Amino acid sequence: MTRAALPLLYSFRRCPYAIRARLAIAASGQQVELREIKLRDKPPELIAASPKATVPVLVLPDGQVLEQSIDIMLWALRWRDPYCWLTPSSGTLEDMLALVACNDSNREGGFKHHLDRYKYPNRYPGADAERHRGAGAVFLLHLEDRLASTGCLFGSRPALADMAIAPFVRQFAATDPDWFAGQAWPRLHSWLSAFTASPRFERIMAKYPQWMSGHAPTLFPPEDPCGA
Repeated sequence: MTRAALPLLYSFRRCPYAIRARLAIAASGQQVELREIKLRDKPPELIAASPKATVPVLVLPDGQVLEQSIDIMLWALRWRDPYCWLTPSSGTLEDMLALVACNDSNREGGFKHHLDRYKYPNRYPGADAERHRGAGAVFLLHLEDRLASTGCLFGSRPALADMAIAPFVRQFAATDPDWFAGQAWPRLHSWLSAFTASPRFERIMAKYPQWMSGHAPTLFPPEDPCGA
């Protein structure tokens, strides 16, 4: 008896976009074949599936290719959403996607724009890391305010926005942990700590060997559904 073809997920463990995709897949209980890559040694199969060759990329058994992390999250959660990440206790899916878009924006003023130039100033001629840190902090202050009443971004329980944004806040915090810890953002600190300490996060951050053509399939997530 042959195993039915699984979706193929090209991923890179530390990439925040790939982290959010793996979180949604794990939460949904959907299973995929994981292909963990190295960004400096991208396999030709990834480039053939998605010429932009950034992760994550999900190749479905029918040949459809999902190249955006949010699309992969929605694909997984629309298949099964046991923790109601698509239906927050406050606000709507559209509201959450709008906040995620602010996080993801690479335009001047977008959080990702400032995060990249804060974390990697040498990659951007003329970038002032301290200025971009301050500009990114404006978005983090907005998150701190959103967390004030309920502890999560859209109500009393985590939802898609929390899972989509937290990997980027984690990356920002890790750039200068002492500076981040010294900021008067108690709710944001608690929210991020709860995210990184969760069994689900620990599970999806497991290390896998680099995938190469001909390697045996690696199933993700492992057989038991994520219950954390």
